[in-house]
Amino acid sequence: MSFYVYIIKTASSKISKTYVGYTNNLSKRLLDHNNNRGAKSTRGHFWKLIFKKKFYSKSKAMSYEYKLKKDKFLRKYTINQSKNTNLNLE
Repeated sequence: MSFYVYIIKTASSKISKTYVGYTNNLSKRLLDHNNNRGAKSTRGHFWKLIFKKKFYSKSKAMSYEYKLKKDKFLRKYTINQSKNTNLNLE
């Protein structure tokens, strides 16, 4: 089974928020966030996927998610790197 660590960003230009999470079903999870069924902090906004990374171990995915959530520099660096690469995120 595959697990994904992802970063989503608000689609609105008025508010700039990011959220880091992990899941085993990325498309369902993004749909949940956009239908106000995701994490409490993501409700009320429309989100777009800006980064994803695939893991084959749940514990490794959770560990990487924790690092991205706690290390703001790493999160910013990862977001900037994803902007500079042409990734197929959908």
